[in-house]
Amino acid sequence: MKRKRKKTSNFVEQVNIMNNFLIKQANIVNEGKTFTADVWIKDQRIQKIATQIDNTFQAEEINGEGKFLLPGVIDDQVHFREPGLTHKAEIYTEAKAAVAGGTTSFMEMPNTKPSSTTQQRLEDKYHVASQTSLANYSFFMGGANDNYDEVMRTDLSKVCGLKIFMGSSTGNMLVDNEKALKNYFCNFEGLIATHCEDEHTVRANEAKAREKYGELVPFFMHPIIRDEEACYLSSSKAIELAKKCNTRLHILHISTAKELSLFTNKIPLEEKRITAEVCVHHLWFDSEDYYIFGSRIKCNPAIKIKSNRYALMDALLDDRLDIIATDHAPHTLNEKRSSYFQAPSGLPLVQHSLNMMLDFHQQGKISLEKVVEKMSHAPAKCFQIEDRGYIREGYYADLVLVDMQEKNYVSKGTIHYKCNWSPLEGHIFRNTVTHTFVSGHLAYENGKFNENSKGERLTFARN
Repeated sequence: MKRKRKKTSNFVEQVNIMNNFLIKQANIVNEGKTFTADVWIKDQRIQKIATQIDNTFQAEEINGEGKFLLPGVIDDQVHFREPGLTHKAEIYTEAKAAVAGGTTSFMEMPNTKPSSTTQQRLEDKYHVASQTSLANYSFFMGGANDNYDEVMRTDLSKVCGLKIFMGSSTGNMLVDNEKALKNYFCNFEGLIATHCEDEHTVRANEAKAREKYGELVPFFMHPIIRDEEACYLSSSKAIELAKKCNTRLHILHISTAKELSLFTNKIPLEEKRITAEVCVHHLWFDSEDYYIFGSRIKCNPAIKIKSNRYALMDALLDDRLDIIATDHAPHTLNEKRSSYFQAPSGLPLVQHSLNMMLDFHQQGKISLEKVVEKMSHAPAKCFQIEDRGYIREGYYADLVLVDMQEKNYVSKGTIHYKCNWSPLEGHIFRNTVTHTFVSGHLAYENGKFNENSKGERLTFARN
């Protein structure tokens, strides 16, 4: 479908028209409803939503007939590897990949090199993003055993939260000092996001695996080493501590059916003090896939047996799980080709997370409205992000136009990650992101990027 371009008489008019768009007759999916309407975008924001809008303001028209207009995806857990690990990824490359897949805002984790455990290092990342990121951005402050004073200086209106590793993963940020942990939970006033795996259980399971296999542990042992019990012990500990301290706790990448008993759907999301996230790979893969993909799907917490995958989807649908994210964590293929203990954990997913969830919709497993709720509305509500996550007049125009009929073949030629691989290579989706708007800027259109504008720093309305 072709866009209608209005003729302009001078350069100023051409610049204005670039940020002045009228999307015509799209199927809008927003706040539990799907309806057909026009949307006018100007000056970064949604100016008007109506059944019919006459183009009296020289807007560039985009034909949305037959397509679906969604709020941009907000991914609350990514690893973009900058600084220090830029041979794997950069904020620039991964933000482009995100935008190509319909993710307009991301929150990035602190386990870079060096880790984001001081206010200066945190602000350094914000500076890089302001210069290079096509997507909107925020960065977690990192908690450690010995940086309490730095953490407590965090500006909660400008930073998404505090990340605490209650189990070791990529990087060396494990908080295993009980006093430090309690101090954070009882005194930090913002959101604390946790990686929960019990370190003692994991190490004991590793020792058993080494006794049996030596250093040549097969990858199908990963969910046995990082098992359900390790996840449950750590998650339940975090929740117990959060309840004692009235912490605003958000547990990342829930991977087991056993953990689901820890969460509730009896109260609205905005009233929850304890929330949970599920990642797309824990919905997509199961332990049988280690025989096919090996190290390429090695991640922490591990992808587990199939019954967990089904339970996670059920909990997503009934609101025990609140948010869908990726835990996008790229490594080079050479690194991934190492033996079990040497191969790093993590896989790249941010470009295809929306495709994956739309694929589930096309299989009849989840509604479009629920996909939007969990990938856009809920992250905005959970983190109290200002003026994003919804298609509303006055909100930032973070929007994604999707063709639900167009095939999308995943190959190295279409992957935008710096690591240039995906565990989804060879898969054909039956849905394609055609346009992505970031703060009113048309950043991506049919395979091409417009890098004239960068994303914005997310801000938060802290109570």
